[in-house]
Amino acid sequence: MQNQGQNLEQNHERPPIDLNALRHTTAHVLAQAVKRLYPTVKLAIGPSIADGFYYDFDTDKPFTPEDLAAIEKEMKKIIKENLPLESFALGGEEALQYVDEQAEPFKRELIEDLITPKDAAKEPATEFSFYKQGEFVDLCAGPHLDKTGRIKAFKLTNTAGAYWRGDEKRPMLSRIYGTAFPTKDELAAHLERIEEAKKRDHRKLGREMGLFFFSEDAPGMPFYMPKGLQLKNRLIEYWRKVHKRYGYQEISTPQIMMGKLWERSGHTGYYVDSMYGTVIDEAQYYVKPMNCPGGMLAYGTELHSYKEFPLRLAELGLIHRAELSGALHGLMRTRQFTQDDAHIFMMKSQVKDELKNVIRLYEDVYAAFGLSEFSFELSTKPDDAIGTAEEWEEAEAALREALEEMGRDYVINEGDGAFYGPKIDFQIRDSLGRSWQCGTIQYDMQLPVRFDLTYIGPDGGKHQPVMIHRTCFGSIERFLGVLTEHSAGWFPFWLTPVQAMIIPISERHHEAAQKVLAQLEEAGIRATLDDRGEKMGYKIREAQLAKIPMMLVLGDKEVEENKVSLRSRENGDEGAQDLGELIAKWKIASDF
Repeated sequence: MQNQGQNLEQNHERPPIDLNALRHTTAHVLAQAVKRLYPTVKLAIGPSIADGFYYDFDTDKPFTPEDLAAIEKEMKKIIKENLPLESFALGGEEALQYVDEQAEPFKRELIEDLITPKDAAKEPATEFSFYKQGEFVDLCAGPHLDKTGRIKAFKLTNTAGAYWRGDEKRPMLSRIYGTAFPTKDELAAHLERIEEAKKRDHRKLGREMGLFFFSEDAPGMPFYMPKGLQLKNRLIEYWRKVHKRYGYQEISTPQIMMGKLWERSGHTGYYVDSMYGTVIDEAQYYVKPMNCPGGMLAYGTELHSYKEFPLRLAELGLIHRAELSGALHGLMRTRQFTQDDAHIFMMKSQVKDELKNVIRLYEDVYAAFGLSEFSFELSTKPDDAIGTAEEWEEAEAALREALEEMGRDYVINEGDGAFYGPKIDFQIRDSLGRSWQCGTIQYDMQLPVRFDLTYIGPDGGKHQPVMIHRTCFGSIERFLGVLTEHSAGWFPFWLTPVQAMIIPISERHHEAAQKVLAQLEEAGIRATLDDRGEKMGYKIREAQLAKIPMMLVLGDKEVEENKVSLRSRENGDEGAQDLGELIAKWKIASDF
């Protein structure tokens, strides 16, 4: 080992930098720079996150772009100083006294909560770790680099507001986001991806393409314009067709149901803060935040036989959740959305095969949208779980064995299952390499018991079914948001709201253009006509900005030869084409 260390030193080599340690250290350098420039600012927290880091500060005024430039400059000075990072530990009272001397009230709160945990099952902390670099000291468990000089490539990216501990009743803090990479080339590539992501932002494209918008009059609730609703409806048509092929029956349940139903299901005990309530005839009602209880009532309306199993009841349910305003993000995080849910009832002996069936369904669906890269995450028993340890072991084993028998790799997400059972999450990777959680499969061991659901078994007696909850898209809205950014608004031909734009060169070609439009519409091709008195180049650019894949140009020659001149996204100018042949080809391409 000594020789190896000597060789590394002689060759001026170092072991690879751990990204988490690099970004965590850069967050500390950020906080140190802020304290140097703005000594009265109070420190909150500064973790490393996917693709970067952030730090929250309590300031009198939000940080400006000019502030970020000054902070970056100061950070570079700290990095150049090559300050060593040294850790030390203090007992509870010493730690409290230390952060009080530093006048850091948020650090005091963190220490107090660890000394006296709100969760009685957690052990009280008796020792607290701090990291020091130069004059700057922060409460932190690490990990960190050994010196600030090892930071070679970083960038502060943006600022945002963030409630302390995510609680809207607590102080609003100023958050600075940044990122760091081992090399300047890796940082440059990442910043390029960020710029591309801004261009693909579904909120921006949604407005530009006339698909959907958001209003302060209904925060977190999307408004669909004609083309956007057409896109959503087309997605739902596909959903219905593929689910019918996989043996699902569609149901619909009420949006508002009595409070006692949600108490019976257990949801009020876990989600009541996220539920919208109202009083009708002096009784408490809730707007549904999920479809599950309605699905239980639908199953319970009649006595079922094992011969009907697996019984697959699917629902496109309109859901409302009281999300915090700071958590809202376009279609990705809304207060109103359409959840593509299903509840599958079966015998225990059928669980593993049905899990495989659902996984195959999801893989077919994602492939239809060009989303072929995804990974599986198996979430296990959480601290607030209900049910016996034996039930959880059996359920987790079923999910694990289904994935392994299908040859699917997965990672374990310890303690992140639903309170009623473990789950498999699908993490979809988009064209920019970002990961999105869409589909989920949850094994529910509790609701059939709570709703006293039964079936007649092979022995003629009554038995209790087991159940799988599952959502394929997660929600129609979220999936549309992911798909918009993945495709940069260039949706698959069969899905795109407007498949073809007809562009007459002059007014004398309008009549022929109208006939072409009628033929396309009769064939089921979604087309529109641009008969404005604008120049051709302008119309073509407008169609490209609207992400319309096909443009049919009509001039004297085309009208005379009874043809159209085709410009496509893939091939540009394709010249004169027979309209009938195009329609036949497009009808095939429009089928899902």
